[in-house]
Amino acid sequence: MLYMETMEYNQWHLWNVRIDEPIVTITDLLVSVVCFLAASFLFKIKPKSKVLKSFRLYFLLMGFATLFGGIFGHAIYYILGPAWKLPGWLISMLSIVFIERAAIFHSAKIFKPKWIKILSWINIIEFIIFLFLTLYTLNFSFVEYHAAYGMLVVVLSLEGYLFFKTRNLSSKIILWGNGFVALAGLVFMNEWSIHTWFNHLSLSHTLMAVAALLFYKAVKVMANDEGIE
Repeated sequence: MLYMETMEYNQWHLWNVRIDEPIVTITDLLVSVVCFLAASFLFKIKPKSKVLKSFRLYFLLMGFATLFGGIFGHAIYYILGPAWKLPGWLISMLSIVFIERAAIFHSAKIFKPKWIKILSWINIIEFIIFLFLTLYTLNFSFVEYHAAYGMLVVVLSLEGYLFFKTRNLSSKIILWGNGFVALAGLVFMNEWSIHTWFNHLSLSHTLMAVAALLFYKAVKVMANDEGIE
């Protein structure tokens, strides 16, 4: 039987199973659903371009990161303990690598191949640095810094410049998605909550789901309208 128990630490009890932070978990899983939907679209069209292949890996990995984060990092965290937060952290970091790479390859429309190669190497080096810092300190802040760098420096600057130069529609949609990512970050950092049951984590996850939907829309534009396969 399902019932709610209002406590300082929100819980549901489903039969004999305790579920902590249920709304946080559900909104994490909402991001997963959107990402897996987007990944399934890209698996169906069997993309050939590095842009769409990178987006496919981004969606797939982010789907698993938020799935693991919701279940291991929130719902049954009290059973598993802190170590089980790490898989979600690391997979999310890898997903950011691939959305960065998608933006890098997309910007090949305006940059020479040597610059794409340089940016691709920088992408790998910065991931290794942030990965080392995360594993060495076990501090979630480095996961956040990596995401902020990837989304608000790399993706924002490359897609912003591409839109400025070409008025590319998919770049415009990605910029809107980045706006929701930035808003999710602000909500998380400032702990802006709507209600005890819908706290800053739930709100930030919901904004991330909107961002993922916009990125999905941008990829569909690339595949259907821009002729990127």
